[in-house]
This record gives sequence, structure tokens and C-alpha cells, in this order.
Amino acid sequence: MKDLALRTISPPFPLAAMENDDMIVTLFLASFQDRSPHTLRNYRLGIQRFRAFLYPRRLKEASWMDIEHFKNDLLGRTSASSSRLSPASTAVQLAALRSLYRWANDPNIALLPRNPTTSVRLPKSEITSRNRYLTKKELGQLIDVLRTQGARNYSLGLMLALTGLRVSEVTGVKWGDFYEDINGEGVWLLIRNGKGGKERSVKIPDSLWGILKSYRSSLTERDFHPQSRLFPITSRQVARIMEAARARCGFDKAVTAHWLRHTNATLALLGGATLQQVQESLGHTQITTTQRYLHTVDQMKKSAPDYVADSLIELFPSYSKVT
Repeated sequence: MKDLALRTISPPFPLAAMENDDMIVTLFLASFQDRSPHTLRNYRLGIQRFRAFLYPRRLKEASWMDIEHFKNDLLGRTSASSSRLSPASTAVQLAALRSLYRWANDPNIALLPRNPTTSVRLPKSEITSRNRYLTKKELGQLIDVLRTQGARNYSLGLMLALTGLRVSEVTGVKWGDFYEDINGEGVWLLIRNGKGGKERSVKIPDSLWGILKSYRSSLTERDFHPQSRLFPITSRQVARIMEAARARCGFDKAVTAHWLRHTNATLALLGGATLQQVQESLGHTQITTTQRYLHTVDQMKKSAPDYVADSLIELFPSYSKVT
């Protein structure tokens, strides 16, 4: 996916030959301007790649079989496949096509005669969140390292770990997005442009708000006003900050900023938060996405082998001395 994002597909055909499709795609993307820049970028790249795959035919000529062939090509299942994407990255590409055809086939828009994506199933993605978390000790080590790198990096690490925000969300937060609740007893953060263009509010722990206020006091007047970003850096810069901290900690794990989101969900559920609370905080559209973390949480609790071991200790006290 990373390679795809960096590569621009240059169609081997005159742009004039695709004038109508260009118009459709332009109108489609314009109608989704409320989505996050990350989502729009994925839509644009996914559609661009499919059009190159479909050429010389037009979008209106595509059938469900073409979508299936495109899916298999992305997954590297055909002899003509030039690359191989993961099931998750392939699903992102297909989601762009689903949105495009659903929008263009709407009776009120009617730019395309049919929607060939309705019968295409998305590839099953591996649940990667199961083991991609930090232990409490590892999280403490990471935050300690970030603390030595200055107020910004320290605040960034705590923000990611304590709120579970996506990287694209945390880099878009503005100082004016924070507000007090009606009782004036707590601070909340309004996420204006979450995944899918959805808004949600996330509770800011008092301890985190104290750190953020300290960070704010270190900023110049020019860097601090309601419309200025909390962390005026890019997602790639966040990735570099996290990689440097991971290396300093000596972790063998390929820790990324998104691991802190997984860690947040896991610790919240272990601490007693409900699935609904975690779903709302993380901004999951489907609660089934949040339920994936239950597998990790259940593994950490007492399991069947533990009960058997306890029984052996009761029957054979000497068993407890075996190491």
C-alpha cells in the first residue's frame, strides 16, 4: 500500500479518450469533500488503479467479473499481477470502487447505468490487532523516551496512548477543538474529520489535559490560537518519531503509532470499559471491529489450562514447587 501511495499511475492512453470518466470521478470526489484527506487520497488512488486495469473500456462497461479479476490481480493471484497487496489494502481499493459506483448509480445522479460491485465480496483480512499492542511496562518505557525528546513528542505520545486517536486524527487536532462539558468538570475533544468524515467527541483525562496545557505554555503566540494545530507535523513525521523512540527502547516489535491505538483499546477493556464505550471513543462504525480486541483481553484472563494447573496443586501440593 505504501508503494502504491507513492506511485502515480500514468495511463498509456490520451486523456481525451477518458473525458467522461474523468468528469464522473471529479464530481464523485468533490461530493465527498467532507471525508478525511487520507480517505480521499485512497479513493483517488484506488479508482485510478482500476481505470488503468480496465482500459480501454470505460467505467460504465465494467462488469462484476471485471471487479473480481481486479481483486485477484491486486492479491497477486493472476499471472499478470504486477504486485501483491495484502487483503486489507485490497479491501481499501475495492471500497473506493464500491463508493464510486454506488454514488454514480444513484437514481438522482444516474451517471453510470449499473453498479457492478454489489456482488463482489471483500477479501477476508487478517486480524492484526491481536498481538500489536504494548505491555504496560513497554508503554511506560516508550513514554519515558518521548519525554526526553521534548514537550511536543511527550504530549504526542500521551495523546495517542490515552485517547486511541488515529494518526490522521491527532495531526489534525486544533486547539479550538477542545471544550468543557456542561458542568465545567471535564474536557472533551471534538474530532471533526474522523474516518468516513464522521464527527465524535473523546474525553480527555485530567492528567493529559494538564500535560497539554504545559505544552501549550511552551508555544509562541503565533503557534497558539484556536485554529492552529496541536501538532503541526505530518503522519510521516509521527512515524519517524515513533521509530526513533522504539529504537531507543530496544524493542524487537515493529512498534508504530497505530500500536498505541490497539494498546488503548486493550487496556480500556481490561480496565472495565464496555465495548460501547471503546467503540464510541475509537470511532468504530461497527461494534464487530471493537470486538476483535476481546480476543486479546480474553487471552490475558484466566484460561482453561490455568484451572487445570490449580487442580493439580490442590491434589499434589508438590506440583507447585516444580518450575
